[in-house]
Amino acid sequence: MSTTSLLPDVGIELREGYAEVGDQSLHYVEAGEGPLILLLHGFPEFWFGWRRQIEPLATAGFRVVAPDTRGINLSSKPEKFESYAVDLLADDIHGLIGELGAESALLVGHDWGGSIAWTVAMNHPEVVDRLVILNAAHPRKLSEGLHHPSQLAKSWYFFFFATPGLPEEVVHLRDWHFFRHFLHEANPPYTPEELERYVEAWSQPGAAAGMINYYRASVRQSQKEAAAKLRPLSAPTLVIWGERDSYLGSDLAEPHPDDVPNLDRVERLADASHWVHHDEADRVNKLVIDFFAPAASR
Repeated sequence: MSTTSLLPDVGIELREGYAEVGDQSLHYVEAGEGPLILLLHGFPEFWFGWRRQIEPLATAGFRVVAPDTRGINLSSKPEKFESYAVDLLADDIHGLIGELGAESALLVGHDWGGSIAWTVAMNHPEVVDRLVILNAAHPRKLSEGLHHPSQLAKSWYFFFFATPGLPEEVVHLRDWHFFRHFLHEANPPYTPEELERYVEAWSQPGAAAGMINYYRASVRQSQKEAAAKLRPLSAPTLVIWGERDSYLGSDLAEPHPDDVPNLDRVERLADASHWVHHDEADRVNKLVIDFFAPAASR
């Protein structure tokens, strides 16, 4: 593991490393000591998406690890879209926890990272102590939502990305305008320097195809088969939801009680967008720290 200045404005030491999980190599950045928190980024982000969370959570007494998930930035990038099935992505995180020397972890997931976190908590409940979800619908709610025209319209890009070959030809045009578009609603806006970090990650060989393959694998999965895999999750769960989300309707925030029987609450942030951890970083950080406090006191 190397030590490097990955976030110039952060006042704590960040450590960078790779974990070999099955046949995948997962890049991650970490800071702090204490109970393990894994921060799982969404699309089109990478570990850097948690730049406003890493230091506050580490200084609150946690070991914070932000990986690049499979296919993203500096992690392994399998070529076949079947390699991006959410069960495999969840297996990566299960394996990562063990590779980090921990028996279990506190999970925080946003967007696609939230979908992965939901799946880890269902498939590997023994490794999830507590769960925080940011603007990521429970799989059953998302499936139901995609049967309604309003959510289908918001999720148009799911189906565009499922098109063979075409997305890879257009996403990099005009200095990655297509991916930049997804970040446009953030408030405050991403700075030019922040956006350059994203462009650097998107430009890694195979990274654009990796991000797109998440959607290909999801869209091509049988909905009946996916529903059959769902099971109630036991972890205490907090959902944080930015209400100005252009991509997910606010009706998707509340999971079904039978699916998440230990739901603490849904905390709705009226002025935050899909990028809630960027828009309302201080508030999100406090919510996460308070919810994870029982683990910190053990």
